[in-house]
Amino acid sequence: MAQIDKPNLHFNTVTWTGTGDATTTVSGVGFQPDWTWIKNRSVGDDHALFDSVRGVEKVLFSNATNAESTNTESLTAFNADGFVTGNHRGTGGDAGNGMVSWNWKAGTTGSGTTTGSGTGKAYSYSVNTTAGFSVIKYTGNGSAGQQIPHHLGTIPHTIIVKNLSDSGGQSWNVYHHRLDISSPQNFTIFLNAQSARSDEQVWNDYSPTSTVFQIGSARKTNYNDDNYIAYCFAEKKGYSKFGTYTGTGNADGPFMYCGFKPALILGKVRSDSNDWWIFDNTRSEFNVTNQGLFPNNSNTESTNHAIDIYSNGFKIKDNDGTVNPSGQTLVYWAWAENPIVGSNNIPAVAR
Repeated sequence: MAQIDKPNLHFNTVTWTGTGDATTTVSGVGFQPDWTWIKNRSVGDDHALFDSVRGVEKVLFSNATNAESTNTESLTAFNADGFVTGNHRGTGGDAGNGMVSWNWKAGTTGSGTTTGSGTGKAYSYSVNTTAGFSVIKYTGNGSAGQQIPHHLGTIPHTIIVKNLSDSGGQSWNVYHHRLDISSPQNFTIFLNAQSARSDEQVWNDYSPTSTVFQIGSARKTNYNDDNYIAYCFAEKKGYSKFGTYTGTGNADGPFMYCGFKPALILGKVRSDSNDWWIFDNTRSEFNVTNQGLFPNNSNTESTNHAIDIYSNGFKIKDNDGTVNPSGQTLVYWAWAENPIVGSNNIPAVAR
């Protein structure tokens, strides 16, 4: 497997200070993003998620079950080095508000028809096979066993799906290849909620392959003629790692070897009700890394939890039950700032 030497060509975090202006150009991403996740750090506004497949001004909230909505004052354009927002507080920021965005690059686009059980439905996608990331917008057919092509060319280790259409609201469903040791395809975990993993057939109890993932008939992932968005990730050496660790309940917590210096870490207790959490190397430039946000709620940035980011992974530095409950298994997602040693033989530097 080829190693990614420059992770910031595929993922980057950008921060800025809100001005309250009608238009804000956010630059410094380093590429045109295809998935942008924005949070106002200073006030309790929703996490606002956008992607290039659904198009600009189409917003979803990671902390809510709402259907997709259109907001002309939200993210209004993607550009070669970032994006443009209007003056909505949750995306552009009021004057003085601290803002953050996490950005992933896909970029190769196409369309097709789904396979498997039931009537094939149209889908469209954008994919980055180098970084193992794709965005797929598909239409449900209500038939358990519909297969959604993900175009990664390798088996995805995590899949995130949201119903765009149901005005009554449907949870975000997340597949992680370590939600269970033997049968992770039998479980889902909800990005918008504190709740533990759930044994539901949203993935039709079917393991994803190198070409497709399969869905059941539940409205969360496959109601007839509802529209859905899926974000799919495969692990890539030097760039991404999706694993588990067991909490110890003490402040000198476990260390997770990633094979790179992390830029972004997302985590959740697997089998208990606790908040999701997210840390990055941009809001916290030095250890201890303690500027946390919570994807399942709209809370402002908090310093109640702590980790350390190292050149080869991360370590929990907190005994709190959200990040380090004794004896509990947590799932995590990590993306890189730098590999330990790139093919140019330049090592990652500790913080």
